[in-house]
Order: sequence, then C-alpha cells, then structure tokens
Amino acid sequence: WTRDPEDEVLAACARLGCGFVPYSPLGRGFLTGALRSPEDFAPDDYRRHSPRFQGENFAHNLRLVDEVRSLAAARGVTPAQLALAWVLAQGPHIVPIFGTTRPENLRANLAALAIELDETTRQTLEQVFPRAAAAGLRYPQAMMGLLNA
Repeated sequence: WTRDPEDEVLAACARLGCGFVPYSPLGRGFLTGALRSPEDFAPDDYRRHSPRFQGENFAHNLRLVDEVRSLAAARGVTPAQLALAWVLAQGPHIVPIFGTTRPENLRANLAALAIELDETTRQTLEQVFPRAAAAGLRYPQAMMGLLNA
C-alpha cells in the first residue's frame, strides 16, 4: 500500500530488464482484512508503533481495506489474493515477497497466481485505493529518514 516505486523504479526495472521484489505487499498484514482493531496486535507487535496502524490512520485505512474486501468477495477471492493479484498484474518482472507463518496462508497466497484481473477490476481497484490513499507514515518518523538513503 506504499506505491512509491511506481514513480520511477518500476519503469527503470522494466526498461533495464530487471526484476522488482516488493516486500510486504499485504501492507504488514493489513490488506488481508483480518485486522479490525489496533487491539488485534500482540503487546510486542511493532505495528503498534507504526503510524499507519494508530488512531484515525487505522480507521481511515480500515475503510480502504473494507472496500478491497467487498471487491474480493464479489470475485470469490480473499482480500489478500486480490491485493497480490494486483501487485502481480503490474508486470512480469514483479515478484512479491509475502511472509507467512502458516501453511494455509501460503497456499491461499499462492492461489493469487491464478487470478487474472480484467481492466475493469484494475480500474476499480485504482479508484478504491489510489496512490497515497493510505493514511499515516510507513514507519515512525525517526525511521523514515533511513528510507532511500
């Protein structure tokens, strides 16, 4: 849900014939639709300190995820599968890393490989979740300075 690479990185990768490996394509688990409250995080979960998972940012981002949940349900897939299918549809040089600790989640995520998004679905997702739609910084302010350094 951070789409900064779309600025220049993805085009450069395609032009140079390089692969791109987006990490956390499920927004630190948020795009699975399973997280409904900041209380869903364990006490030691780092997301408790991430601006995107706090207060009004959480509420705003949850509304976005609920839109994705609706679109996914209408297509008979999970929100995670729809999100991964969208990432994969950005080009053949894109290979997302999705971390999971459960075999059933791995199998479900791999099913996204078989989902083909038509142009209407892509446009709808773009309208529902446009660039910069997510509220809050990716990391606490002190860590943001380390990005792209």
